[in-house]
Amino acid sequence: MITGYGTIESAVEAIKMGAYDYLTKPIVDDEIRMLVSRALDQQALLEENRNLKDQLRSRFGLENIVGHDYKMLKIFDLIESVAESKATVLITGQSGTGKSLIARAIHHRSDRMEKPFVELSCGAMPETLLESELFGHVKGSFTGATGDKNGKFLAADGGTLFLDEINSASPALQMKLLRVLQERQFEPVGSNETKTVDVRVILATNSNLQEEVKAGRFREDLYYRINVVNIELPPLAQRKTDVPLLAEKFLAAMCKTHGKEKTGFTAEAVQYLERYHWPGNVRELENVVERGVVLGKNSQMGKEDLPQHLLDAVDQQKTGGFKQLSLREALEEPEKKILEATLRQHNWNRQVTADVLQINRTTLYKKMKYFGLESDPMMQSSLST
Repeated sequence: MITGYGTIESAVEAIKMGAYDYLTKPIVDDEIRMLVSRALDQQALLEENRNLKDQLRSRFGLENIVGHDYKMLKIFDLIESVAESKATVLITGQSGTGKSLIARAIHHRSDRMEKPFVELSCGAMPETLLESELFGHVKGSFTGATGDKNGKFLAADGGTLFLDEINSASPALQMKLLRVLQERQFEPVGSNETKTVDVRVILATNSNLQEEVKAGRFREDLYYRINVVNIELPPLAQRKTDVPLLAEKFLAAMCKTHGKEKTGFTAEAVQYLERYHWPGNVRELENVVERGVVLGKNSQMGKEDLPQHLLDAVDQQKTGGFKQLSLREALEEPEKKILEATLRQHNWNRQVTADVLQINRTTLYKKMKYFGLESDPMMQSSLST
């Protein structure tokens, strides 16, 4: 704003109404050029900040979570409901189901999204270091503590702290966690100074905490304190309709990462992906797609690009769990078992065996040679040892 009658009151009012700065006449050219340049720089920074926020929303928001299965749609509704609250959330589900992704989505849908999101896996480090990692420590509090260190709770102050594998926490650590959740206060390791934090805590586990409570490995009061809102993620085997959607998403991402071009999956490959039981859940599917992108030679990912253990598992399902055999193999397998059992029953006496099976000795010898039964395998095993 430029004016010939400048006062402090009018300057303050102009800034409140959105002016970047306030100049009084006469105007110096260099001064206004510098001011305009600073205003443009600030506008560029604001625009860059908005773009970064949009990228974070698209990367970690609900838009990034693929799911048309009704179980996932219910979870999306639950995330929307809980995001704006301050309630503690417990996410349960098998390894690889995407618990971290759900925690990030909650954070980025909340009013804390511009504050830190801090993640820690309680099962990924020794118990002796976990307390220090969470609550920090002061210099000299233990061997190797060469300086003061802030823990994850202080790092997440104002934002969200996501604790995965919470079932791995020791009884002593569980007690300290309970106090933080109730009072929002704690003391760093080796310190008497109480720290106060404003942190939204989201926890996750791949075990049944109710069973852990019954077994005495998890505090009952802590369980009820963290189980305010429970989001239970289904295994991928229970949301098969989402498999093609997830596979396409991972394909696009992996092609971008590895600089490859793939136009999609063959119909046969999709059938195998849909029929596989996915014990490693979404994480395993992502790894399978990445493997196909890296090793595949064709424009589409086909059956030949899938790992052999996946193909074998699906093929066994098709045959009711039995090994798929040709008609000749199916007939020969019981014949070999009968022949070997009869030879063993009669101490490998070929004449007696031929008589019992009602075949001549020449036929018996040929069959023994064909099936590799020219001598007692048990005898050969004992001789070799």
